[in-house]
Amino acid sequence: MLNIVNVDFNKPQHAQDLINMLNMYALDPMGGGEALSDYAQTNLISELNKRNTVRAILAYVNDQAAGFAICIEGFSTFACKSLLNIHDFAVHPDFRGQGIGNKMMQHLTTLSEQLGYCKMTLEVLEGNTRAQNLYRAEGFAPYELNPEFGGAIIMQKKIGAQPV
Repeated sequence: MLNIVNVDFNKPQHAQDLINMLNMYALDPMGGGEALSDYAQTNLISELNKRNTVRAILAYVNDQAAGFAICIEGFSTFACKSLLNIHDFAVHPDFRGQGIGNKMMQHLTTLSEQLGYCKMTLEVLEGNTRAQNLYRAEGFAPYELNPEFGGAIIMQKKIGAQPV
């Protein structure tokens, strides 16, 4: 039986399951192929808990963690409303192909509607066609303001020393 819950960062089982699921994702080639650092594993839950704009969900199948999402509230200046950015999203390989990702997206859509968000955003690797197909099926589309100028691209600049 599938059960999707909003994570309570103060609940030890939720905290451990979220760390385990995020580490599973990090080890996956689509997540970078490297385990979370000891620093991240030790400090992530307390750091997430400090931020009142972070939301997370866990999907359980028969009480076993099967999927997760970590989301961060953002703000659309053009709409002048809050939005939900899906920062991390994955289903455990043992549970893929069972519709869990769809149900998790539907849960996040309902949450976004309840909280009055104007949209949901995410980023996905070009080579992750399976995830892209899921996101398109759930109503996501590449972001562009004007087709003449093309779609948006994601860029990053790392700042300072990264803890290990």
